[in-house]
Amino acid sequence: MRKRIIGQVQQGSEPPGDWLNVDGLAEVEISSEDPAHPIESALLPGGTIGWCAAGPGKQTIRLVFAAPQRLRRIWLNFVETRTGRTQEYVLRWSPDGGQSFREIVRQQWNFSPEGATSQTEDHHVDLPAVTVLELSIIPDTSGGNALASLAQLRLA
Repeated sequence: MRKRIIGQVQQGSEPPGDWLNVDGLAEVEISSEDPAHPIESALLPGGTIGWCAAGPGKQTIRLVFAAPQRLRRIWLNFVETRTGRTQEYVLRWSPDGGQSFREIVRQQWNFSPEGATSQTEDHHVDLPAVTVLELSIIPDTSGGNALASLAQLRLA
């Protein structure tokens, strides 16, 4: 029998891509932030700790672009290793500076410390002129005290 051992795929590690420099293109608005886990850790390459909310409940991260951007890919990674919970997130975009929004995706994920500790989503889109990209996170749909977090967000 022939066999070959392949390396484990690191779920959640940043995939290759020609990612936008969000730092130079957008202002970030957030509903809250744990000072030990700033939003920059989730948005900028090389960040290792990710963003975390300062308190429980629904949280919003909004990227307000200085000039309209064409988006073809939105890559998200969420990690939860401590608490079992069902999280819901909604991605929306605006072509008119936030006057109106269009939903891209609404999705739920069940985290479990015994197994499902990472959610990675790679949304391939064709959004011609994004002025605002909004990510809303409900960290626990049952209303528990879980904190919203985001390990990484990349845009292309």
